[in-house]
Amino acid sequence: MPAPTPPADSNGFNATLNSLRDGLTSLQLTIALLGFGMVLVFGATLDQVNLGVWAVQEKYFRSFIVYLPLGQVRVPLFPGGYLVGGLLLANLIAALVFRFRYTWRKSGILLTHVGLIILLVGELLTGLWQEDFHLTLNEGETRNYAESFRRHELVLIDQTDPKFDEVVAIPESVLARRRPIQHAKLPFRLEVKTYYPNAMLQAKPKSAPDAAPSLAEQLAVIPQPVVSRDNERNLPSAVIELIAPEGSLGTWVTSAALVEPQEFTHAGRRWRIALQLRRSYEPFSLTLLKFSHDKYAGTDIPKNFSSRLKLTSPDGRDDREVLVYMNNPLRYAGLTFYQAGFGNNDRTTILQVVRNPSWLLPYVACALMTLGLLTQFGLHLATFTRRRANAPA
Repeated sequence: MPAPTPPADSNGFNATLNSLRDGLTSLQLTIALLGFGMVLVFGATLDQVNLGVWAVQEKYFRSFIVYLPLGQVRVPLFPGGYLVGGLLLANLIAALVFRFRYTWRKSGILLTHVGLIILLVGELLTGLWQEDFHLTLNEGETRNYAESFRRHELVLIDQTDPKFDEVVAIPESVLARRRPIQHAKLPFRLEVKTYYPNAMLQAKPKSAPDAAPSLAEQLAVIPQPVVSRDNERNLPSAVIELIAPEGSLGTWVTSAALVEPQEFTHAGRRWRIALQLRRSYEPFSLTLLKFSHDKYAGTDIPKNFSSRLKLTSPDGRDDREVLVYMNNPLRYAGLTFYQAGFGNNDRTTILQVVRNPSWLLPYVACALMTLGLLTQFGLHLATFTRRRANAPA
């Protein structure tokens, strides 16, 4: 009895799936994506002069589309790193699933492909999870927090208790929405009147010589263009009104340009308010014992930078000295501390602090790709040697 003929719709659907599979696993797609990646890297390298490292990463590699700004309009220009990398990852996985022959002779290629897949996944996770901070310490100074390079936060500190400060931190992304903010630990509401991602403060002319105006009455907030180069810094500013159940507590000018926080009292409690670099507090502290700046004898050429630190945890489990120098970071509690700079006549050290849960994946990927290439070349060499030995004279 003849088999029943499948419906025409089923044949068309299967043909569509097969064409999608063939297109996704094709070598032409792999070559095209690698070409797109090379162009992306080349363009980002050239544009780094204008934007800086951080802005280039966000524009070219941590985006789906690279846009070209034309006045107030952004025109799609090129596929971004997430799109190119995502398609390349799908291409490699599809090739392993549908086209790869799992034999001993192909084991080297299999290891190389798996390593490349892990490398792409690692780069994706790094872009999503990695956080960068800096820790500046003077000799003899102790800190248990690091500060972000670019991100800011508004902090309100209840310092009534002399032994403990209650800190409420509000990210600048929340301030940018310009909506009322009510936090469970604050006895008042925040009304964001004005927010600028970059601004300068300018003194207003004094209207009454005998008056003692508030800082909001003394300073004018003037917006500035947002900068992104490595040697430039944005100074966000916000005008905020604090409103308690009994009424307004006043209007405050908060800015990253202000060095000292402002103080006020409410309901018998003492508060401080400031807009500062985002801080990451850790359950341990570091003390700079000594910073060393070694030079080659008879020259001013740097030979070595190193920081001798004391690592202390509140529970007493860690109380030891560590040495951080170039290419020898400190890894502790999921953080990596690199020697990044110095200042204050060699009495201040600057450490770069990186939190990256996926930091091991690139090492694993490179090891697998190296092992895969060595295995593949070794198998071909063994086959070639055996054939040459068995060939007739």
